[in-house]
Amino acid sequence: MALGRWLTTLAGAAVCATITSGAAAQSTAEFYLGKTITMIVSTGVGNGFDTNARLVARHLGRHIPGNPTIVVKNMPGAGHVVAANYVTTEAPRDGSTIALIMPSIITHQLLDGRGVRYDIAKFQWLGATDYSNQCVYVWSTGIKTFAEAMSREVVLGGTGAGSYTLLYPALMNNLLGTRFKAVAGYKSAKDIDLAMQRGEIDGRAGNYLSTLRSINGDWLRDKSINILVQIGRERDPDFAEVPLLTEFAKSEETRRVLELFEAEITVGRSFLTTPDIPGDRLAALRQAFDATMQDDAFRAEASKMGLDTNPVKADKMQAIIREVAATPPELIAVAKRAKGETGAAR
Repeated sequence: MALGRWLTTLAGAAVCATITSGAAAQSTAEFYLGKTITMIVSTGVGNGFDTNARLVARHLGRHIPGNPTIVVKNMPGAGHVVAANYVTTEAPRDGSTIALIMPSIITHQLLDGRGVRYDIAKFQWLGATDYSNQCVYVWSTGIKTFAEAMSREVVLGGTGAGSYTLLYPALMNNLLGTRFKAVAGYKSAKDIDLAMQRGEIDGRAGNYLSTLRSINGDWLRDKSINILVQIGRERDPDFAEVPLLTEFAKSEETRRVLELFEAEITVGRSFLTTPDIPGDRLAALRQAFDATMQDDAFRAEASKMGLDTNPVKADKMQAIIREVAATPPELIAVAKRAKGETGAAR
């Protein structure tokens, strides 16, 4: 090919690439312009999870190219499996559906599987508005340290099958040798706390540290409770003196099993979208989510509503999900035995 013709061809290719690149850059805005995004929420209306979703829905659209409208659709049922299945099997895979689904779907898929038609590894995770470690605590007249729970019976209140109030005592007893006795049947976490204050039980498992800060700050200030252990992958800076549950693991196998259960805590209030969403739209949604988390108006409204904002970025969440999804069968078997009959739904 003559040099002049070759240069002409090369220049033409460059122009085409530029035009194509420009079209791609505009395609996301063009797609979302005038669109309505459906935000699926796996709980009913009015609870903290739903409130959090509606807060994000009010602000997220401003940061998505094309500024689409976002409407919330509640889809409770089957321990959040109904919503997860819908996002996988029925929702359009074009970036017009996002969801806030309770992360208990992670361990439910791996350890139970009933009704599951989703795959946590195929969801595209956008980020979380906040996360908080959970904890086990007793009223201050009770034991002082986690180690004491290995030498004497400690009575904890519990709600229904599948709740953290029953899951964690089972895990700690079966994997770490503690002697927690979980008494089920309380109607709510508030009833458990009241029973603890009356001396009917020693304490409870499965409360968030963020909840203690926001609702029971006087307990912390007055040292009314002893927090024995926190459940998460890193110590909460505000509770740096409280050990992590994994710190008591006596083997690598036990540590990995505990980390499997911690995953759903670490990913927090996590937003996701469908499998197979076009890459440019996924990138736009993730960037928009990150921008929303730093948005002054969003943070001011969250603060006014008493909602924590402790975001988790999509790449960190995706890494955790990949790790958990790759859990070998032998560890899954150990985890199932350790969980016992407490169930997986939260």
